[in-house]
Amino acid sequence: MPIIMLNDHHRETRRSAIVRLLRQAPVRKQAELARLLQREGHAVTQSSISRDLRELGALKASDRYVLPGDADTAGHTRDDFGALAQFVRDVRTAGPSLTVVKCTVGAAQSVAAAIDKSEWPEVVGTVSGDDTLFLATADGNAQVRLVERLNRIFRV
Repeated sequence: MPIIMLNDHHRETRRSAIVRLLRQAPVRKQAELARLLQREGHAVTQSSISRDLRELGALKASDRYVLPGDADTAGHTRDDFGALAQFVRDVRTAGPSLTVVKCTVGAAQSVAAAIDKSEWPEVVGTVSGDDTLFLATADGNAQVRLVERLNRIFRV
């Protein structure tokens, strides 16, 4: 198979197409996404698709790929987080200003990005790993409000 070097413009165009395709209809497999992209004239490989999905923050839900930015997280309901809600497993406090959110493997960064995007007043900072997210609050009162919000959204 020939090696194709693509410039940044081609990569961004391809990634824009991936985002559009994932939002248009459920895409269940990378091979399906590759076929859709190739129909549109994009040169893709399994590794380029895998890398693009990872760098876009896409996660494999039970039946499709989802993007973290698809949900408007400014609201207070589970629906506002869309498919990301299914990745949160537990919410607990760790001291008066730290809340720990446990996620499925690989989901913490996407959940953190959605929470950051929401700009909740209770949250002063986030740190995420692979399956754990730390949310810092200014004080215990803000933490109580945050935990109530998280429990309402994620029902954990």
